[in-house]
Amino acid sequence: MADVARVPGVWEQIRLVAGLRWRILRNGLRKKNNQWDLIGMIFAGVFASLFVLGLCLAFYFGAYTFLSGGHEAWIAFLFWGIFLFWQLVPIFTAGFGAGFEFRTLLRFPLSLRAFYLIGLAYGLSDFAAVASSCWLIAMIIGASVANPSVLPSMLLISALFLLMNITLERMIGSWLERILARRRSREIFFAIFILLAVSLQFLNPLLQRYGRAAQPWARQLLPYLSVFPPSLAGQAIAGAAQNHFTDTLIGVAGISAYALLFSVFLWMRFATQYRGEELSETAAPARTVVRPVSQTAEHSDALRLLSPQVAAVLRKEFRYLTRNSFAFFLLIMPPVFVLLFTTQFAGRHPTATRHPVSTELFFPGMMAYLLLILMAPAYNSFAYDGKGIQTFFTSPVSFREVFLGKNLLQAGMLAFELSLSMAAFSYLVGLPSLPVLLATLAAIVFNVTGQLAIANWSSLSFPRKLNFGQMRGQRQSGMAVLVSFGTQILLGCISAPILFMSRWTGDKWLPAEVFAFLAAAAIAGYSSSLDPLAVLAEKKKETLIEALSR
Repeated sequence: MADVARVPGVWEQIRLVAGLRWRILRNGLRKKNNQWDLIGMIFAGVFASLFVLGLCLAFYFGAYTFLSGGHEAWIAFLFWGIFLFWQLVPIFTAGFGAGFEFRTLLRFPLSLRAFYLIGLAYGLSDFAAVASSCWLIAMIIGASVANPSVLPSMLLISALFLLMNITLERMIGSWLERILARRRSREIFFAIFILLAVSLQFLNPLLQRYGRAAQPWARQLLPYLSVFPPSLAGQAIAGAAQNHFTDTLIGVAGISAYALLFSVFLWMRFATQYRGEELSETAAPARTVVRPVSQTAEHSDALRLLSPQVAAVLRKEFRYLTRNSFAFFLLIMPPVFVLLFTTQFAGRHPTATRHPVSTELFFPGMMAYLLLILMAPAYNSFAYDGKGIQTFFTSPVSFREVFLGKNLLQAGMLAFELSLSMAAFSYLVGLPSLPVLLATLAAIVFNVTGQLAIANWSSLSFPRKLNFGQMRGQRQSGMAVLVSFGTQILLGCISAPILFMSRWTGDKWLPAEVFAFLAAAAIAGYSSSLDPLAVLAEKKKETLIEALSR
C-alpha cells in the first residue's frame, strides 16, 4: 500500500484541513442555536467594524501627517500602538479568538510543517489581528500618499511586522496554555492579571499628578525602546523617507531577526504538541485513604426557610462560584471601580474633571454601571453545569426551583457587591439625598428582577458551555450577549427619564414612587414567568443537553 498511496504535499494538506473546517462550519449552521449565535456575532462584528474603521482614519492621517510634516521618526508611535494592541487584547479577550483545539488536527496524517502553518494561520482569525492588519493597510496608504517613494519600504516593513506579531501572539498564547494547565498556576496568574488590570486604572490619575516630575525619567528610558520591533519599524520608514538606507537595513534586519527568533520558539512549542503532549490536571495514582463517617451537623440550617430543592441548588451554585477562581476574583472589581471613578469624577478634588460630578447624578450612574457588569453571567446561568444538566432532568426537581436557586445566588451576590460598593461610595464622597437614594434602590430592584426573567429565558434558548478556570475559548453565545446588552439598554432607557422626573415636575419623591410600582410589577412578572420557563426547559431538553454535554 505504501507504493500505491500518495502522501499529499504541505499545501494540499492545508487545503484539505481548510475544506474540512469550512464543511464543519457550514453543517453546524443547520442547528438553530448556531444560526442565532452567528446573528449575534454579526451584530457584534458591525459595532467592532465601526471601531476599526474609525481608527483606520486615525492611522491614515497619522502616517500622512508624520511623513508630510517632516516628523518621519514619529511613525514609530503608530507601530507601537498596533504592537501593544495586537499582543495585549488577545489576553484580555481570549474567549473571542478561534475556538479550536489544534491537537485535534493530530487525528489526521499531517506533517509538522503543515501543523505549524495551520496553527500560525489561525493567528489571523483573532479580532486583534484583523484590526491591526486593517490599520497597517491604512498606514501604508497614508504614508504612500504623503511620500510615494516609501511605498516599497512600507510594504516590506508592514509584511515583516505582521509576520512577527502573528508569530509572537501565537507563541505567547501557546505558552500561556501550557502554564495555565494547572489550577494553582491559573489562580496565581489570574491574581497577578487582576492586580495589573486594576493598577492600570490608576495610571491616568498618577500621570496627571506626577506626570511632569516623571518626564525626565521617561526621556531617559526612550533610548532603551529603540531595540524593540515597533521602534525598528519606525526607524526603517524614517530612513526610507530621508534616504538613509542604513537605517532602513537596520530596521529590516532587526524585525527579521525577531521574527526568526519567535518562529524558532513557536516551532519548538508546536513540535512538542505534535509529538503528543497532553495537558491534564488528573491526580497521580495514590492509595485510597479511609475517610471517617461524617456526622450530621447539629447546628440549624441557614437555608431552612427555603425548600430542600431550592436550598440544594443554591448550595451547589455557591460552591461553583467559590471553585471558579476567575469568577471569584472578579467579585473584587466593583469596589475597585467605585474607588477609581470616584477619585476621577467626584469628591472635592477630582483628577479627570475640573468640577466634581454631582452625587445626585453620579451615584445612580455608578450603580447602573455595576449592574451592567454583575448581571452578565445570569444570561448563561447553565454555563458551568456541563454534563450535570442531565441531573436536573432526572432528579425530582422542577426547573422552577432550579431557577429560584440560581437567581437567589445571583441576587445575593448583587446585594453583597452593591452594599460593599455603596459603603465605599459613602466613605469617599457621601451618599445622595434620601429621595434619590431610595429611587436608586427601587430602580435596582426593578432592573434586576426584570432582567432575571429574560436572563432565564436566554439561558434556555442560547446555552453555551464554559469550563472552570479557563480563559481561552470561553466565549458566551453571540445571541446571549446581544440579548444581554439589548435588555440592559432598554431598561436603562426606561429608568433614566424616570430619575429625571423630579427635575421636570419638582416632586423629589416621584421617581421613588414610580420605581416602587415598577419593582412590584417586575417581581410579579418574574414570579409568573417561572412556571412557563419550567415548561420551556422541558421543550429545550435536547438542546440543553447537547450544548452543555460536549
